[in-house]
Amino acid sequence: MPDAPISKTAVTNTITGRDAFLRVLSDEGVVKMFGNPGTTELPIMHALSSAPEMGYVLALQEAVVIAMADGYARASGKLVSCNVHVAPGLGNAIGSIYTSMMSGTAMIVTAGQQEQGHGLTEPLLYAPLVPIATPVVKWATEVSRIEDLPRILRRAAKIATTAPTGPVFISLPGDILNNEAAIDMGEATRVDTAVRPSDAALEHLARRLLAAKKPVILAGHEIATSDAFEEATALAEVLGAPVLQQTVAWGAHFPSEHPCYLGALNRDQKYVRRVLSDYDLMFCVGADVLKMSVWSETEPLPETTAVAMVGLRDWEMGKNFPAEIALRADVKETLKALVPLLKKLGGANLAERAKASMADIAPRNWNAQRKARAAKLTAPASEKPLQAEWAMMRLTDRLPKDAIVVEEGLTSTATLMNYFAFRDRNSFFGNVSGGIGWGIAAAVGVQIAEPARRVVAVIGDGSAMYSITALWTAANQKLPVIFVITNNEGYQILKNRLKLFHGNDKPIGMDFNDPPMDIAAIARGFGLAAERVDTAAGFDAALDKALARTNGPTLIEVMVKS
Repeated sequence: MPDAPISKTAVTNTITGRDAFLRVLSDEGVVKMFGNPGTTELPIMHALSSAPEMGYVLALQEAVVIAMADGYARASGKLVSCNVHVAPGLGNAIGSIYTSMMSGTAMIVTAGQQEQGHGLTEPLLYAPLVPIATPVVKWATEVSRIEDLPRILRRAAKIATTAPTGPVFISLPGDILNNEAAIDMGEATRVDTAVRPSDAALEHLARRLLAAKKPVILAGHEIATSDAFEEATALAEVLGAPVLQQTVAWGAHFPSEHPCYLGALNRDQKYVRRVLSDYDLMFCVGADVLKMSVWSETEPLPETTAVAMVGLRDWEMGKNFPAEIALRADVKETLKALVPLLKKLGGANLAERAKASMADIAPRNWNAQRKARAAKLTAPASEKPLQAEWAMMRLTDRLPKDAIVVEEGLTSTATLMNYFAFRDRNSFFGNVSGGIGWGIAAAVGVQIAEPARRVVAVIGDGSAMYSITALWTAANQKLPVIFVITNNEGYQILKNRLKLFHGNDKPIGMDFNDPPMDIAAIARGFGLAAERVDTAAGFDAALDKALARTNGPTLIEVMVKS
């Protein structure tokens, strides 16, 4: 069969690389670009002046750029663009891009690069950018022909948005952006990964769940990303199974007030093993499987607990613990098919069993635990500084029902999820990677994505100082974010671990008290309304004022006990 003739249709439109860059991003659904520009990015900044539909958000440092964009993309579900400045800027951004890789954030990161040929002379700020970015992205490349720019952008968007989603990187030489040529702009491609398992695989899973004497559901972030709150609760109810949140609780993965919800697992291997020893089957629904922090000689999964999994990240399946059943499929679509099948196969016996199990769970579910903890706390009439747990309870009691919490407080926020209820998939965002500095910036992006809801960022003092310039962007954008900075004057988690692991209670290089930091004063310098509080009355009054203020950000520095 002869080859099909090559089309002789000429591309007649002429466009600069910079305008083509913005036009393709817009066509791919990008409506926000977060950035910190330098000289090599000036072509893009020039083009933005004639592209008002591309909202540009200025951040004052590249790690902050990426974290803001990460919060925006996670809250909006949209592909996002980030633009940073050559090698030093990309280097600044790497830690935040690592966090976005861990969270699977669909993000196109670009950096301006020296003009092709000029880089050979090794000018100021030059380094090959693709090798720097490669370890923390799904795909990295540099544009070498203006005609290839749309194809590269289209491919980048497709890769970033295809599960498992994640960031991609493109190096943009200045001559590519400034040149003009007749270019085929191409079209967008989206890969539909909302698939369910085969009928045989579903029946095998259903029968295995029904055969388990005491199954437990491990709820993970794919419940949120696939918008499967309703389906996940239906699964818990039909089985009468208790639900635990995955060990890294970086999102709202199951409604806290549901009668089957027990709360989140932590990252203490001995504790997790003890909890899971009560169950003979752990059904991981879009979850990381017992991701831990520090080494322990104890394995968190008991030998008596089998594992079944469903989700789109097959790398996680059987990675550390064997999975008896592992289905690479969309959580929502799978549960929509699984729940009716369970009802059909289980019949009246399953319904009776589920009813009895839920009655057994009720006295120890999240609601019961919250009530018991709250009853033990008393308002600290004149105590200074405040107990962190009291501050967490008080804060959550007074927030609007639809408030969104962004958390990165480590020790001071350890009890936050014992009090704050997840009511929808966007009600909570946490740090997935453990690299601190994400939260204060991510909250800005979340508020941009969710303008109708109140965003409250609960951030530790150590974490806040990594990305404190994010406060300026919040003020610049006039966002009504409330920043609650818990100040215990040090890296308390390191002090705790130094004593626990090494028996040393004389920390070096872990205190911020000489001189003490005045974070409220820093915030006022960035244009925020801000105050420091160290009493219950002061906390209540400051929170009242912050909630009443809707025309800009507020910061409350809360002094808490170490």
